Amino acid sequence: MDRKDLKGKTCCFTGHRDLPAHKTERIAKRTEEEIRRLIVDEGICFFGVGGAIGYDTLVAEVLFRLREREFPDIKVILVYPFEGFANGWTSEQKAVYNKLLPKYDKTVCVSPRPCRGAYLARNRHLVDGSAYCISYCTRSYGGTAYTVQYAKRKGLELRNVDG
Repeated sequence: MDRKDLKGKTCCFTGHRDLPAHKTERIAKRTEEEIRRLIVDEGICFFGVGGAIGYDTLVAEVLFRLREREFPDIKVILVYPFEGFANGWTSEQKAVYNKLLPKYDKTVCVSPRPCRGAYLARNRHLVDGSAYCISYCTRSYGGTAYTVQYAKRKGLELRNVDG
């Protein structure tokens, strides 16, 4: 499969790090519905995740559950900004990340050193390699909103699970 074919079979995700507790179940359900639709209706089989806390973690958990129960052929790719990006997280957040890490089919580090630009590079890498983008975006500013706008400019099919 060449690069263009891969892109046409790939979906990326972007979303906020802070998920309201009272909406988390609904966000997960809507995300799962969108993923399932892309797999069944569009033949999407590659899913790029950014590895951050919040929406990225929720997405990874949904994808791994779907792969285990229904879609064993999907591939989940972690694209992270730099080594040690999770160093400032709580021990609980790190434990969840470390539990998920071995489940990824592939990992991609976009920057050899820590810097703010690495987060932007990660988001662009995810979008540039995808034909679809599922987001949880509630604001018109910040990294998630920027990534959604970038995906729109790049012509990706967008779905916002916030409605």
